[in-house]
Amino acid sequence: MKAVYRFFCRRLPGSFSLAFFVFLYLPIGLIVAYSFNSNPINMMIWNSASLDWYRSLFGLSNRLSENALYVESTDELLEALRTSLIVASFTTVIATLAGTMTALALARYRFRLQGFYRVLLVMPMLMPDLVLGIALLIFFVGVGMPLGQLSIIIGHCTFLTSYVILIVSARLAGLGTHLEEASADLGASPWTTFRRITLPQIMPGVVGGALLAFIISMDDLVITYFVAGVDSTTLPVFIYSMIRRGIKPEINAIATLLLFASLFITAIGLYLRGYGRNESDDGR
Repeated sequence: MKAVYRFFCRRLPGSFSLAFFVFLYLPIGLIVAYSFNSNPINMMIWNSASLDWYRSLFGLSNRLSENALYVESTDELLEALRTSLIVASFTTVIATLAGTMTALALARYRFRLQGFYRVLLVMPMLMPDLVLGIALLIFFVGVGMPLGQLSIIIGHCTFLTSYVILIVSARLAGLGTHLEEASADLGASPWTTFRRITLPQIMPGVVGGALLAFIISMDDLVITYFVAGVDSTTLPVFIYSMIRRGIKPEINAIATLLLFASLFITAIGLYLRGYGRNESDDGR
């Protein structure tokens, strides 16, 4: 009996972990694999390996017009990608600046109801996307603001700033104030102290928050669906409209490209995070 108990104690955690990762990553692997399937009708039936779906996304192949049941415009796809990049870029800059300044203020100053203020700052991140999207839509309609790229940027900033605040605050929590105090004692101005002491120390957190904001902004569907105008279709909304009419092979290619782009950005963030830790260790 004890031998059976020890066997399960040793094997069960590993088996559960393996089953969890298979359940999590197998569908993603299938998307990548079937993005190279040349079958234009049923993507679950493998014909042969092909790069036609990737070529067709950029108008380099006429395979879709020959074999597919219906054709998506490459120009519409590229326009949706351009809109997503514009929205994500502006959102990243605004959310990073606002989140970093707010995190610095919360870490360096004390004021009444500070804990309650922190809760209010985190609420947009915890709020369901459906509720936040409806609230933003009602607000924009109520103030008479037309829906478009500006409304999407504002909507993304309302919750992505919270992510940046948390990441930069976590970085600030591990830093002391002795270097800043020493800089002030030596006669440096507050701006010089921030530029040469504080900012280099929190830069990994700032960059990490910016990369996270960019990825989430590029990936957001629910909030964007509510606050986007007719002429401001982002890439997730465009893909969603394609899926509603049937899962087509080029959707797998788009998903694969987005996956590798996200992995690339994540790798940059992890590298900068490790670089920041090494710099801190060298400084000590």
